[in-house]
Amino acid sequence: MPVTAQRNSFKSGGKAVAVETFQATGTSSRPAILMLHGADGLSANTRYREGARNVAAAGYQVHLVHYLDRTGERRASFGTLFQNFVSWRETVQDALAFASDHSGADPRRVGIIGISLGAALGLAVAGSDSRVKALVSYFGPLPEGAIATTSRLPPTLVLHGSADPIVPVSNAYAVEALLRQQNVPHEIKVYPGQGHGFRGAAEVDATARSLAFLERHLAGLQRP
Repeated sequence: MPVTAQRNSFKSGGKAVAVETFQATGTSSRPAILMLHGADGLSANTRYREGARNVAAAGYQVHLVHYLDRTGERRASFGTLFQNFVSWRETVQDALAFASDHSGADPRRVGIIGISLGAALGLAVAGSDSRVKALVSYFGPLPEGAIATTSRLPPTLVLHGSADPIVPVSNAYAVEALLRQQNVPHEIKVYPGQGHGFRGAAEVDATARSLAFLERHLAGLQRP
């Protein structure tokens, strides 16, 4: 199914934040997905756009959010990671409003796919924002203190590599424990030998799991 791409922007914290919107042709209302990239940013990584196109081809409106625009960075540096996290989280919340109001989006069916740092932001936002109905976390850390004890995560899929040297797999099990504690529908898949990013059969399997999970917990929700 042909997928179109359109570049837009919204304001967050007084800054213009770019967003690339991918969707298949057609006029029917469809679920909206925020795709949140990792700390490496979007300038030199085409895999995020390829992933966005794949999800859009499955019937979603996908918004690839340039949240680093909020702090004027091309990639997140370790030195500023923690001090900027709150600003990026606010930008993701503003992106939810942008996606919910976007033409052709179903505001009752909004989800997040987060990768690494993007997954941490997704966890932080999804726990406190009821607009998020489903979350897919690709090898993301559990941000300490970012998820309030009173928050409740939506149905969540956790994907991680057992040999991840950047975000240890213990983070995936910590998220799983939190989901169990909250009695939230969830799935976890740990890929043996995979590092920070999946390759080969693991990458194919992760994509298939993500789409199946979104179909069950987001696309299948009753339309307004």
